[in-house]
Amino acid sequence: MEDAGNPHGCEDASSQSQFSSNDKFQPSKLGTKEYWDHAYERELQSFYDSGDVGEIWFGEESMDRIITWLALQDIPKDAALLDIGTGNGYFLIELAKSGFTNLTGIDNSPPAVELAKAFAEKEEVMTLKLQVADILHPFPNLSQYEICIDKGTFDAISLSPDDPAEKLSLYRQALHSVLKDGGLFLITSCNWTKEELISHFNKGFEMLQELPTPKFQFGGKTGNSVTALVFKRK
Repeated sequence: MEDAGNPHGCEDASSQSQFSSNDKFQPSKLGTKEYWDHAYERELQSFYDSGDVGEIWFGEESMDRIITWLALQDIPKDAALLDIGTGNGYFLIELAKSGFTNLTGIDNSPPAVELAKAFAEKEEVMTLKLQVADILHPFPNLSQYEICIDKGTFDAISLSPDDPAEKLSLYRQALHSVLKDGGLFLITSCNWTKEELISHFNKGFEMLQELPTPKFQFGGKTGNSVTALVFKRK
């Protein structure tokens, strides 16, 4: 799942994301489907060999942050929730263990979905709906979700070598189509600042809340290592 020198599809936050108004990134292999297919093929084999499921995107702290926020909002446990770019399914499995019952995960990488299914079976979590799907071209049955969550997929798309601006626009449109009116979108990003995300999603969404994330210092300035925001579909 991860690239050892540049995990989660993140650019160098100290030089790119948090202190720059430039919303364009250099194209990267991390923005290609081929890279993630190969990465998940390796992780799938590792899982079958040793039971190691691989990394958690942005770490357990990021996952716990979202689960805690959902609990504090009294989100119904049967709320329809979509995990965009579910990867190894770790996050959905933890949501299921915390009581959520209507969970769907999509990923455009077939080996990622195979890994998620195998891991869910190992953890005896049999209620997840996991499917190969591209959020940029969602299936008709991907609709009417009350909550959508993205931890790194938007970042990876932004690094695509093939017209990333068009893909990011498609992402926003697709997200709007799969969320119910008034539905919530929780995004965690290491490539985009709060202001940049608000600007990108201002059409069709309103920002409700910024979730606290770790801070760092660089060149005498203070920034966040990741940005976590909650949007509401208008």
